[in-house]
Amino acid sequence: MKLKEGSTLYIRIDYKIEDKQETEQDGQDCMAYLQSIAKERYLMAGLLGNMETEHIDGAMLLFEAKDLAEAQEIANNDPIIQRGFYRCEVKQLNIMLVSDSSKQ
Repeated sequence: MKLKEGSTLYIRIDYKIEDKQETEQDGQDCMAYLQSIAKERYLMAGLLGNMETEHIDGAMLLFEAKDLAEAQEIANNDPIIQRGFYRCEVKQLNIMLVSDSSKQ
């Protein structure tokens, strides 16, 4: 995908549910799911929090979808969301400015 002004992407913001602790397998399942999505479309993902102290508050994804309904479906099908370790919000991002370095 070539980013340009007027493009639309979707943001998924994940919020950790404090009383639930995921296992290493849950994390691996989530990563496998995201990698499969990334093969089909533009996707960036990252953790929110301090990696040095391993205090993770949540995560954020920026990805391509045809519309908000598809974006919500992608978000809801993630094992980490389905299993109730995180709740998420999905928002539409209407791109207004793209730096020259990301247009290449």
